[in-house]
Amino acid sequence: MKHYTHPTFGDFTCCHCRQFVTAQAAFSGVQNRNHCPVCLYSRHLDLYRAGDRLAACKAPMRPVALTLKRSPKKYGPDHHGELMIVHRCQDCGTFSINRVAADDCADSLFAVFRASLSLSAEVLAALAQQSIQILTTADEDALHARLFGCQSLRIPDWAVS
Repeated sequence: MKHYTHPTFGDFTCCHCRQFVTAQAAFSGVQNRNHCPVCLYSRHLDLYRAGDRLAACKAPMRPVALTLKRSPKKYGPDHHGELMIVHRCQDCGTFSINRVAADDCADSLFAVFRASLSLSAEVLAALAQQSIQILTTADEDALHARLFGCQSLRIPDWAVS
């Protein structure tokens, strides 16, 4: 049985920042690249599962939060799942969860996290209705360590003017 690593669709230009994005798995570490590594915007392409490219909408999807993929490990801590980006379609309002790619900008991911701390009650309720648990302030140190390395090197907010 052979495993092929070609993407299901090709390189593209970001619908938000117009950055050229390669879909090659060798750069991103994911098989179905559909978001920009710079601004993290996506396009509403998938309908049922990642890579199916069956959605008719095709509208831009804004990154609204970060979440963790639930680990199948029975005794593993909840905060050790794979980091994921929560996108929301700007046209139809559909939520989508996508893997963080190896070449995604860590500063942009952290900015999405910070912005998600002030989401409206309406958006939070819609996320809860779909059982999407976003990262909260309690997850900030673990997220910082994942994105930037050792959390002991983190500069406290009060020290930055």
